[in-house]
Amino acid sequence: MKIGYKLASEGFGPNELVRQAVRAEEAGFDFVEMSDHFHPWLDGQGHSSFTWTVFGVIAAKTERIGLATGVTCPTVRYHPAIIAQAAATLAIVSDGRFTLGVGAGERLNEHVVGQGFPSVRGRHERLREALEIIRLLWRGGYRSYEGKYLQLEDARVFDLPDEPPVIAVAASGPVSAGIAAEYGDGLFATEPKPDLVEAYRSGGGDGPRYAEVPVAWAPDEQQAVRAAWETSRWAVTGWKVMAELPNPVNFEAASRTVTEGDIRQQFAVGPDPDTHVAAVRTYVDAGFDHLVLQNAGPDPDGFIDFYRDTLAERLRALG
Repeated sequence: MKIGYKLASEGFGPNELVRQAVRAEEAGFDFVEMSDHFHPWLDGQGHSSFTWTVFGVIAAKTERIGLATGVTCPTVRYHPAIIAQAAATLAIVSDGRFTLGVGAGERLNEHVVGQGFPSVRGRHERLREALEIIRLLWRGGYRSYEGKYLQLEDARVFDLPDEPPVIAVAASGPVSAGIAAEYGDGLFATEPKPDLVEAYRSGGGDGPRYAEVPVAWAPDEQQAVRAAWETSRWAVTGWKVMAELPNPVNFEAASRTVTEGDIRQQFAVGPDPDTHVAAVRTYVDAGFDHLVLQNAGPDPDGFIDFYRDTLAERLRALG
């Protein structure tokens, strides 16, 4: 089992994200994961730097820790040819430490280029085509592709790694889990749903299974709850809301009725390690083996120390 640390690109600036990644490597995390967003979820979070630039710096300043996008949408804001090139370059400069997490996207980030935002079915169809294009370009040589939605004309990625990056495909239901099995090398999820893992495996998927575990650490439980409410209450709204709203102001409105009780139900909060171990166990029991600790607490350094000194050994024993 691998344990990752979520770099909150919506909550911290790029230099701070690099610093946290270095600390995460020192504390023994196996990998760091970062969203690839254009906007934060809430204006109060205040940040949303360019993930690919930040990861390039992290690759240069670390030696061992893995890197993963969680996740990139390679269909609207980006053309998949750009992601094929970016991922290949990052795989090279990180000496093979990069995993490309991809998904069908959220309106929050994709509408900004003025091309609209497709239906769920349209997003899935575009994602399939994008993955075919990325795989095609990673085979080398000049390539063309004529899809229903996406096209490629005489394109070549010149700098390719010896081994292509693992592609982990985000899934929230059986259709996307099937795409992960057929077109990806791994699964990516945000909920401890055994049926997602089963659908992935039933479709022939046998790769790594990533999942984000929502936690909020602080020396005081109420402090942890309050911090999670202030920055991460959007996460309680559910995936159908999270995929469809266009701007942070809409998430402010949609999360206005979220209570601290709701936070306690969704996040492992406070300083008790048993609480955090129990939360991670639900994901292990569901079949996930690459677990990303997504800390919404107010003190990232305190949380990293808490992981190193108290959590790491107990979490690894679960696997």
